[in-house]
Amino acid sequence: GMMSTADISQCAACGNKGGDDLKACAACKLVKYCNVTCQKAHRSNHKKECKRRAAELFDEALFQQPPPKEYCPICFLPLQFGPEYIKYYPCCMKVICSGCVYAVEAGMTSSLSPCPFCRTPTHTSNEEVIERCKKRMEANDAEAFITLASFYHEGEMGLPKDLKKSIGLCMRAAELGSIHAHYLLGQAYYDGDGVEKDMKKAEHYCERAAMGGNVIARHYLGLLEGIHKSNHNRAKKHIMIAARAGYDNSLKMIRDMFTAGHVTKEEYETTLRAHKDSQDEMKSDWRDTAIAAFLKRRTSL
Repeated sequence: GMMSTADISQCAACGNKGGDDLKACAACKLVKYCNVTCQKAHRSNHKKECKRRAAELFDEALFQQPPPKEYCPICFLPLQFGPEYIKYYPCCMKVICSGCVYAVEAGMTSSLSPCPFCRTPTHTSNEEVIERCKKRMEANDAEAFITLASFYHEGEMGLPKDLKKSIGLCMRAAELGSIHAHYLLGQAYYDGDGVEKDMKKAEHYCERAAMGGNVIARHYLGLLEGIHKSNHNRAKKHIMIAARAGYDNSLKMIRDMFTAGHVTKEEYETTLRAHKDSQDEMKSDWRDTAIAAFLKRRTSL
């Protein structure tokens, strides 16, 4: 059966008082054992309690205040969400906001603007871009794997469209610990983009990304819990965290939940305020100009 925390100084299986030599159960941290033999002997008694506590610990980690957002290394403002707001430069491994990219490009007389951070001259060919990425990949730079994955995903830079290759590169970036790659894989499994649709895998990757601070992955978790699993309370928690971090789609959902009576007036108001604060933190004149130019380009295509 379950042991009280007072018994943590002795082995849960044989009662041996081993002091510092005892090893805690890795999953639940509730009990300790002399060795693997004792742990195996106690498994049938401990399994249920262990599972329950491990799930509790995981939820604590999942729903705690997310880590601070990543910053642009030039203007030091938090980065916005979505690929149109950021650009990766393989020359110096920096992810730079659209505002700083636009500010450099606006001041250039030729179309070949250098890297806004390290001033490396811009590539002159597709081959050069791919070469730079591959060089960074040799140094195990996860963002370089993601950049090459995006070229294969869209069939850009003279490369063929190859979703399988794109997923493989994202997997490698995730193995290197990239939060961004975990989110991309979560989205791919959610949408069935280059892989078979798999909500369990989508949830796994999105959970890892959300714990690392990825706000869009957090939004996807809300959709998974609400739409696919009907766990509306968990869905609300996720969507609220994403809305408070400044994600517009999540705020729209919280507004709908409030109208439907699933979110209290107080919850809605604090979320609204936090969303505005997060948005204000990410705003700058250059970023506004850059996104206006991006939208103008997109509508003229």
